[in-house]
Amino acid sequence: MSVALLFVAAQLASAQAIFDGKSLAGWDGDPAFWRVENGAIVGETKPGLMPKQNTFLIWRDGAPGDFELDAEYRLTGGNSGIQYRSSELPDIRWAMQGYQADIDAAQQYTGQIYEERGRGFLALRGQAARVEAGSKPVVLGSLGSEAEFKSAIHAQGWNLYQIVARGNILLQVLNGRVMSMLIDDDTTNRKMDGLIGIQLHIGEPMRIEVRNIRLLRRAVQ
Repeated sequence: MSVALLFVAAQLASAQAIFDGKSLAGWDGDPAFWRVENGAIVGETKPGLMPKQNTFLIWRDGAPGDFELDAEYRLTGGNSGIQYRSSELPDIRWAMQGYQADIDAAQQYTGQIYEERGRGFLALRGQAARVEAGSKPVVLGSLGSEAEFKSAIHAQGWNLYQIVARGNILLQVLNGRVMSMLIDDDTTNRKMDGLIGIQLHIGEPMRIEVRNIRLLRRAVQ
């Protein structure tokens, strides 16, 4: 399926705001790190206030399969990401495993498709890739130059992340620029639905802000 057809399919959906801009209703995370401020979800770590492992704010009101997720984010320091088609670890509260739309302040990884606590790097920024069971991802083609991708990122400002999941095809778009695409033919390890979450990464102090989060599900035919 072409990128254009993926977006046509995404338009045949009903939009749902999954963050009300006022509270964390429907979301679940460690209250030591998550709050709402100025209409945005804020996740923040500080010196002396750091989780033992990557911790997540998890949306509890669904586990979508085929969808488009739109969210605006702003990152100050560190490393973050938006989880989707993910699961919560049974033995570690607020820890997740699954696909991640990566974000980092150094702009080294922003835009790539990563799998948290799983297969790792699946499609780097600028790659259209395919992965099968037991194999490393194979690059099918380039989506543009590194200079073009970096110029699309608002390092100090708000960015619009769009994640499209259709069957085993995943597409990540940042500020209107297609950043990465994956065909996941690994029937052993792929997930076709799951939880949505926002990541706070261990390491240096950081702050992630996310607002205007909308979920568009495929319309029933």
